[in-house]
Amino acid sequence: MNQNQKEEIYVNDEEVKKLMQCLPKTNLKGAINPTQMVLYEGFWYFTNSTLFRNVLTLQKHFVARDDDIFITGFPKTGTTWLKSLLFAVVNRQNHPIINQISPLLTHHPQELVCNLESDVYDEAFEYPRPHHLNKVPSPRLFSTHIPYTSLPNSIKTSRCRILYICRNPLDTLVSLYYFYLGFMKNMANDGEDFVQPTLLEDIFEDFCQGKILFGPFFEHVLEFWNSSLERPDKVLFLKYEDLKHDLTPQLKRLAEFIGMPFSTREENEGVIRQIVDFCDIKNMKELDANKSGVINKFFEKKSYFRKGEVGDWTNHFTPAMVEKMNKLMEENFKGSGLSFNIFSN
Repeated sequence: MNQNQKEEIYVNDEEVKKLMQCLPKTNLKGAINPTQMVLYEGFWYFTNSTLFRNVLTLQKHFVARDDDIFITGFPKTGTTWLKSLLFAVVNRQNHPIINQISPLLTHHPQELVCNLESDVYDEAFEYPRPHHLNKVPSPRLFSTHIPYTSLPNSIKTSRCRILYICRNPLDTLVSLYYFYLGFMKNMANDGEDFVQPTLLEDIFEDFCQGKILFGPFFEHVLEFWNSSLERPDKVLFLKYEDLKHDLTPQLKRLAEFIGMPFSTREENEGVIRQIVDFCDIKNMKELDANKSGVINKFFEKKSYFRKGEVGDWTNHFTPAMVEKMNKLMEENFKGSGLSFNIFSN
């Protein structure tokens, strides 16, 4: 890409800076260095990274196709696992798991279902970049953590499909904590001055106040939940806990939603079971493609697969913290019809 193409595609830094000056700001408690965030369209973004610029750029330039499929979700709610499942379902004819030729054997799920704001529109990523998008074959598979409010209009108005995965906030927070620890360690080793989390208790307070990247958490979840109720043909709402409890019916539900249902013959031949077993989190953790290397220079591939358990939060939070989170869930989800099972099945 030449410099003119770059300037044409990306929102320029001066425009970003000017917008930031007009937005509400806050500082994180769970950081060693002073770390500021800005509130854009009701959700928080770091001021000292390119992510906010990337979000503005894709809002302005991204054009969805009717057959695109998007994985959405708050960070660390199971999006990487869902990427492996979606890729396996969509590509089960050309790359059957049983023949051991699936790209999932040689590529991390994050490389096969790219994130729009962190990969496609970030200059650290190699492929696909914005100028490649028209050449990517259909159906294109993408992911994003952007809240529903801030999605590009073409995603909302086209006939593309949206998969939203959510996870109970306690396990989400534990997963976020360990992921950020590894990320900040890599940033520090590279000589960068960035967010450095301290105590889990501090990050817990930030989370409860909604001061977290792409937060507030509850608003993020509720936007997609309500959209799934209003447009069930457009948005499929999935719970991490349901997938962990019994993946087979959820996988069939996913396949039907994207217009690629499993045939009776496929069920009889065990295709669903093959995908379920192959994409099991424990199996994915042990694949060489997911054990070494980095995504976007700083995110270790192995950091995307930790425990993947339901109820790991019981090893991290005090009774008072759990009570506070339960109260927040009750207050925020009251009347919505949404609830979580926060214990292991």
